[in-house]
Amino acid sequence: MPTRELIPHLFRTEFSKIVSVLCKTFGLSNIQLAEDLVSETFLKASETWGMKGIPDNPTAWLYTVAKNKARDTFKREKIFREKIKPELSHKSHVSQAVEIDLSDSNIQDSQLKMMFAICNPIISSEAQIAMALRILCGFGVAEIAGAFLSNPETINKRLYRAKEKIRQHQVDLTMPDSGHLKNRLQNVLLVLYLLFNEGYYSVSSEKRLRKELCLEAMRLNYMLLNSKLTNLPQTNALMALFCFHSSRFEARMDEKGAQIVYADQNESIWDKELVKKGVLFLSRSRNGDEITKYHLEAIIAYWHTRSQMDPKEKWENILRIYNRLLQIEYSPMAALNRTYALARARSRKEAIKEALKIDLKENHLYHLLLAELYSGSDSNKQRDHLQKAAALKTTKSEREWILKKLESI
Repeated sequence: MPTRELIPHLFRTEFSKIVSVLCKTFGLSNIQLAEDLVSETFLKASETWGMKGIPDNPTAWLYTVAKNKARDTFKREKIFREKIKPELSHKSHVSQAVEIDLSDSNIQDSQLKMMFAICNPIISSEAQIAMALRILCGFGVAEIAGAFLSNPETINKRLYRAKEKIRQHQVDLTMPDSGHLKNRLQNVLLVLYLLFNEGYYSVSSEKRLRKELCLEAMRLNYMLLNSKLTNLPQTNALMALFCFHSSRFEARMDEKGAQIVYADQNESIWDKELVKKGVLFLSRSRNGDEITKYHLEAIIAYWHTRSQMDPKEKWENILRIYNRLLQIEYSPMAALNRTYALARARSRKEAIKEALKIDLKENHLYHLLLAELYSGSDSNKQRDHLQKAAALKTTKSEREWILKKLESI
């Protein structure tokens, strides 16, 4: 792999590992300093490898340079006295000659603790996702801005405020105790859920970025599953949901990035291996007594992968689970999705009646669904909802698709 391709790849895979270990060693309040040190390490790699060639073990080279840079920086008397010593003074086992442990086990432990620190409720939900993308996934600020359809300045401010909250509240890189773990895990799972949805349902037109967001959410969830503390039924349920959704990722969009509705998807390109993995995780999620929204959404996603069964039975099952989901946790989008299942299981007339009760009139998906429900029975209302959808926030390719639908009426 050429240097210009290898370094971005290693940045995505190793940045989080080194930053997490440095924060575990020197304190989470020094997260910006840790990020700067790791960024400098990659800059040096770019310069050195460009002149001397790629070393035999690029990852080991990065770890060695990062360790040396960290030691040199934290040994400086001013930094140690003003930023490090107050945090380390209560840790009797830590001396000024701090050992930076970049072993696989310590990296795994550091990243897991970093996940819980970033997903702290004191930080806003949007900032948690931005921090997860930056610190845990190695995304650049410009990439995060692209994912949020925002600009780098806004993202930088969001990240800065989150880091200030961490510093002010003296958030440490430790796992919550057993009494608080379950509640804190719920927040971590919610961030991963939102991160995945940001990719799966994003209005960003960049397909590569959409898919990477989904893959990163799955990778972080695997990290939770690899720990005995967090390998719990709801964690497996969330992974099952991710697998079932991801199995249809390629079939959901055309070459231009426009969404393909479920009924028109090419089932032959659904990923059958991901479906099998989803079934495995769903089976593991049944070990507990609690049924969460992740369990129910995973079951709904499972039924969507069943293509060879009786349609009536399939959509009745999906409708039944949606009814239960809305009882556990109501959301307008879940209610909207239920109306599609209602139309397939019962009738479009009944689905329209329910859809009109939902307060999502500023969402283009709401109008697209109503346009679909009115097709074949009321062309004027179908056209009206397509026009409203086109006027709302959509990608260029989606808007072109909507305009073509309008022309065909």
